[in-house]
Amino acid sequence: MDDILDRIAVALRDHAAPMFGLDASLIDVVAFENGIASLRLAGACASCPASLTTIIMGLEQELRQHVPEVEIVEAVP
Repeated sequence: MDDILDRIAVALRDHAAPMFGLDASLIDVVAFENGIASLRLAGACASCPASLTTIIMGLEQELRQHVPEVEIVEAVP
């Protein structure tokens, strides 16, 4: 399980965050269970519902390419 969390963190840092102009330190991998990656976002985008939805959808697509075990990405408070 830790291997998947590490792979998610690396994919976020190296691939997904740069696509959105995000600092990867603003994305925290909280958990991974049953194909669901739970992420906590910080910064200005985390408080905007429209941005959050767009970012989560994009992160999900990018993570699926680099970590096939990820089926769904959800934002958690």
